[in-house]
Amino acid sequence: MKETRNVVLMIVGFLIFIFTIYSAQRYLTDAANGTLALKAVFVIVFYKALIALEMLLPIGLYVATAISLGQLYSDSEITAALAAGISPLRLYRGILLLAIPVGIVCALLSMYGRPWAYAHIDQLTQQSQSSFDVSHLQANKFNIEDDGTMVHAQTITPTDNHIQNTFIYTTDKGVTKVFRSQVGSIDNTRPQNPIAHLQSGSAYTFEHGSNNDSQQTYRNLAINLKPAADDEEVRSKAKSMKTLDHSRDLSDIAERQWRQTRGLNAVLMTLLAVPLSRVRPRQGRFSVLLPLALVFIVIFFAGNICRTLVSNGMLPPVIGVWLVSWVMLLGNLYFWVRDSSLLKKWFK
Repeated sequence: MKETRNVVLMIVGFLIFIFTIYSAQRYLTDAANGTLALKAVFVIVFYKALIALEMLLPIGLYVATAISLGQLYSDSEITAALAAGISPLRLYRGILLLAIPVGIVCALLSMYGRPWAYAHIDQLTQQSQSSFDVSHLQANKFNIEDDGTMVHAQTITPTDNHIQNTFIYTTDKGVTKVFRSQVGSIDNTRPQNPIAHLQSGSAYTFEHGSNNDSQQTYRNLAINLKPAADDEEVRSKAKSMKTLDHSRDLSDIAERQWRQTRGLNAVLMTLLAVPLSRVRPRQGRFSVLLPLALVFIVIFFAGNICRTLVSNGMLPPVIGVWLVSWVMLLGNLYFWVRDSSLLKKWFK
């Protein structure tokens, strides 16, 4: 247990570090491009790391169990222990003492932590991207929003939300509009309905597929800037368990089952690592990593496939994502029976 715990901390710590660096680089790029407020980057990265723990904790324990037991097998310590009369099931018990707390943490993260984090990420993203906060727009750069709206200004004054020599490009339902103005400002008092007030400029409208193009000159013009489009996937992941429990939508049922199985699957997957970690003496504990990786890939993709099939109505919800858990449970039962020599007793 001590050996496994140390390896878990090392693996999960390393993976979280790499994931945090990757996420920070991704969102800092958005901030540099003017599509995301800098102050929101580090908060979003924290929420992303919290979400990643749901997956990284089971992976870390799964790999750590195989490496630790593989070392004991390689050093012939388990062979000596079994020769001394210790039951093979003691290995499972020792791993369960670590796997059960990790499974509980994963279940709590999946059912409550992850939707909480996704809800905050969605809120921060909407506030930062759809509000056209002048504080994160950059002068002399094409600041592109998620919905395709582009704002370019030669001079930006964040203190009073004023912009000068402005070029705004919007597109929606086959209609493209281009606005130019000498002076303007952005009314950001209602983040869900930001308005650009432009003065002394020209407006161009292009209708794709027709010749109904137009041009006009104005002194004062107000433009309703369309907020960023909702991310349905993020919104689904941000739904609370109470909402999912009362929903009859197949995608919500698939999401609920996915969350409910995370903790159980973490425990079952870790127990599968016990028989898969067996190596011959002096073979090396890392020789089991390839079959372990293959088993993990099968489990991971099988879960995603089952969730997709439930969402599409091709797999009955009564079976649903739980199918992967049942298969892993049957696999563990087979190994338990084999290790306890019950099969040999039955066929004597």
